[in-house]
Amino acid sequence: MALQSVLGMDVPSKAPHWPLPPPGGVAVPPPFPLSHGTTTLAFRCSHGVVAAADTRSSCGGLVSDPSTRKVIPLHRHLLATTSGTSADCAAWLRLLRCSLRLRQLREGRLPSVAGAAKLLAFLLHGRRNKDLCVATLLCGWDHSGPGLHYVYSDGTCLSGDVFAVGSGSPYALGVLDGGYCYDLPVSEAFLLARTAVAHAAHRDAYSGGNVDLYHVRPSGWVCVSREDLAAVHRGLGASAEEDGDSEENQHGVE
Repeated sequence: MALQSVLGMDVPSKAPHWPLPPPGGVAVPPPFPLSHGTTTLAFRCSHGVVAAADTRSSCGGLVSDPSTRKVIPLHRHLLATTSGTSADCAAWLRLLRCSLRLRQLREGRLPSVAGAAKLLAFLLHGRRNKDLCVATLLCGWDHSGPGLHYVYSDGTCLSGDVFAVGSGSPYALGVLDGGYCYDLPVSEAFLLARTAVAHAAHRDAYSGGNVDLYHVRPSGWVCVSREDLAAVHRGLGASAEEDGDSEENQHGVE
């Protein structure tokens, strides 16, 4: 699910032209629906950018890979999350990584996070009618501090403090809206990201597997953890029961 759909900013596009008809033949429909989904999110804090994603890759009703990586390093201070068609995301992020490296060699320094986002949006805009499906969050740290940008395959480029992308994003945003603030401590920010992905995976059939958690700091990005989403969700339920018991005990003492 693209962010534009959530915000009601959908722009009518041309009818899809895939699959192309064979020479002198009739167009052959795809053998099965190519629906897919995911849950990726990121938010800015005073100490950096926290990014999290599930690890389930799906194609229709098939779980093609339960442990794929959807957070891709571009360089030491920049990460990208992937949502959409896996092949499209991998190809275009590889192209962006090469373009950023060439800019660094030519200019002597890496582009800013905003510059990387604009470059990817410009590259994708020229292919906006080619049935690409790329929705990525660029999370990084540059001279202006933590940066977070959303780029879609039609050339859309947005900056903000909190983003969630994919079929599980409405559930994740519900959790983020209730617990996010810019000055969150590091431990609470990590817990919020895990909780949001766990709730989304519990409600969204296309999300699941594990939750990968990354933190982009002034010194660069670091992979914080990979945890099983079922265990994370069970832990959330157990902690909620303990909180309820403690409140009952306090009321009993009073």
